[in-house]
Amino acid sequence: MEEKKEYYADVIVDISHEKLDRPFQYRVPDRLRDRLETGACVTVPFGNGNKLLKAYVVGIGQVCKYDPAKMKEIRGIVQGGTGAEDKMIALAAWIRKNYGSTMIQALKVVLPARRSVKRLEHRTLQRALGREEIVSLLGESRRKKQVAKERLLRELVEQESIPYEWVTGKLGVSAQTVKSLERAGAVRVISTETFRNPVSLAATREQKKLLSDAQRRIVEEVMGDFESGRPDTYLLHGITGSGKTEVYMQLVSEMVERGRQAIVLIPEIALTYQTLLRFYNRFGDRVSILNSNLSPGEKYDQCERARNGEIDVIIGPRSALFVPFRNIGLIIMDEEHEGSYKSEASPKYHARETAIQVARLHGASVLLGSATPSLESYYRAETGEYKLFTLKERLTGGQLPKVHTIDLRRELKEGNRSIFSRKLQELLADRLSKQEQSILFLNRRGYAGFVSCRSCGHVMKCPHCDVSLSEHSGGRGGQGTLMCHYCGYQEPKPKVCPKCGSPYISGFKAGTQQIEEKLKEMFPGVRTLRMDGDTTRTKDSYERILSAFMGGEADVLIGTQMIVKGHDFPRVTLVGVLAADLSLSVGDYRAGEKTFQLLTQAVGRAGRGELAGEAVIQTYSPEHYAVVTAAAQDYEAFYQEEIRYRELMGYPPVENLLAVLASCPDEAHLETGCRFLKEYAVRVTGRERVDLIGPASPGIGKINDIYRKVLYLKAERYDTLVRMKNRLEQYIEVNAGFDTMRIQFDFNPMQVF
Repeated sequence: MEEKKEYYADVIVDISHEKLDRPFQYRVPDRLRDRLETGACVTVPFGNGNKLLKAYVVGIGQVCKYDPAKMKEIRGIVQGGTGAEDKMIALAAWIRKNYGSTMIQALKVVLPARRSVKRLEHRTLQRALGREEIVSLLGESRRKKQVAKERLLRELVEQESIPYEWVTGKLGVSAQTVKSLERAGAVRVISTETFRNPVSLAATREQKKLLSDAQRRIVEEVMGDFESGRPDTYLLHGITGSGKTEVYMQLVSEMVERGRQAIVLIPEIALTYQTLLRFYNRFGDRVSILNSNLSPGEKYDQCERARNGEIDVIIGPRSALFVPFRNIGLIIMDEEHEGSYKSEASPKYHARETAIQVARLHGASVLLGSATPSLESYYRAETGEYKLFTLKERLTGGQLPKVHTIDLRRELKEGNRSIFSRKLQELLADRLSKQEQSILFLNRRGYAGFVSCRSCGHVMKCPHCDVSLSEHSGGRGGQGTLMCHYCGYQEPKPKVCPKCGSPYISGFKAGTQQIEEKLKEMFPGVRTLRMDGDTTRTKDSYERILSAFMGGEADVLIGTQMIVKGHDFPRVTLVGVLAADLSLSVGDYRAGEKTFQLLTQAVGRAGRGELAGEAVIQTYSPEHYAVVTAAAQDYEAFYQEEIRYRELMGYPPVENLLAVLASCPDEAHLETGCRFLKEYAVRVTGRERVDLIGPASPGIGKINDIYRKVLYLKAERYDTLVRMKNRLEQYIEVNAGFDTMRIQFDFNPMQVF
């Protein structure tokens, strides 16, 4: 007779962060075995009195970690949990399943910190006796020459309550003196908990703007679907300056009027200031923010304010998705194409899919917005998974900027070795003479990787993968090696260009500081501001730089990606894009998409006010479709080219990709473990087609003496890769050889490793 298998569940009884690492184990009764799953809400007997408490399942297995004779049993499954925490637990289970991580890791992502910071208290000293009795005590203090007590009692004669900080500060009365009056029954100290508010803006009440016909139709359709119980996911493709933010605010207003809350996601902290100002002017102190610049106390308090219903709208990056609102009606994801919406730490979740799952749990709508939508979102809109809206005209009635594409190869041949093309120099001088503002954008994304010829623009590419090769130092004879981060192909770095024979082969070596110095040499007296990683390290540095530029304190703003994302400067009439094709040549299948998005966003910063704008794109690849379509601001043309490339190569969104990232201090052990992983993956693919690539070394093969490898799995269906991830997790768990290896899963990674 076959022995009956026992199952055990690890549960957490307290879901504050401090308790997440202390799960308790319970036996799973036979009647619940087929129904119990990770993330379920259950009741368990807890403590000496076996009090029934609510708990959450974080793992199920057959290994008993404690004495089976003393093991308690789960009593039941809680049905229909509707609280904010129940939804967060369900979301953590979904993240754990779809992105690969431990349940504990997923819970720490979705649950806001609790009891981890000191609560802010506001104390008031109140008169506990009548005015006549206080006057009597005042006279007694004068006779006894109790100077401090006299000062305090004199104030209490005039007013019934005084802020405690004023008592100990301006009046100079010690806590001991206050306690003596408290013991005498003359005063009482009232403590109330207050919440930190990170928003310190002077609201200028903004009236609702009249929507255009196109904007109004979007609002009506989204709200119509919501009212009829069919909330959906929508993609709003609107050119720069077309009024996407006004659509957002109107939809938020509609939801708030219906008693629902809204989450507005933004890709980076740099966007918070201007976005928050517009929302704050419309909705006042019912709006708050959540970002990495806040102190732990401020973050805690915003979550508590949301939990208590004190705010209706939260604005922030992807972590704002996990604010404990009880009744979310709308999630807006602005600049939805941005790579920062993908988490770099395990679990490597994407905010877009996670937002849609949060919306399902709340019966909410999701609106994705961008002037340059991600291929994933546009592909899903094309295939009917999302509803597509378009805004094709600027609200101001102005025209899109005139774009000049400059071939840097020709500039070099004609003797111009400057960072600035002759056309850009000419237009900068013109703007300075007219006292108009300019932006210089340095596209540094991936600048250290690819190698190109400065004479002809040729980029060294992998013959097998159609992506650029990346330079690694320390090759044979110190020459350096070029490597593909997809298949591991290597070749020595050439000394001359294989296409034109030129010796000018190198990477790009320029930063914002060098550009600023060259600009001041060329135009003495020019007023500049820089916005990059070095100048935005301190709290409020983004707001300070943006406010200064908006206030006309500089003629030229120089910066990296953060200056071209969503900012609105009416006096900017010129944008110069330096080294436009740096991001084009990163060893990444998304290189064309990233380049088009950056260039389109950069060009779109010019001419957003009444004055006409111009843009200069400096490039070694003026004929590349990403550059041509960005200059024309033609997203549809770019999409058709790029999706053909993705279909040909089997890349997302047409197919799906799973990166299995492995690291270990022992290189030989790592290689053996990765080989076993690949062999096992081949065995369990079954009838479904799964392509395996690698394992190969990522761009940085070793960090702090820890070696790294990556194995790619490619399949048409996402759930196929989820099943493969589950099988690999089980294989890793039961084989002791993986104990010394760290293994992470990344679905449809935003960059190659």
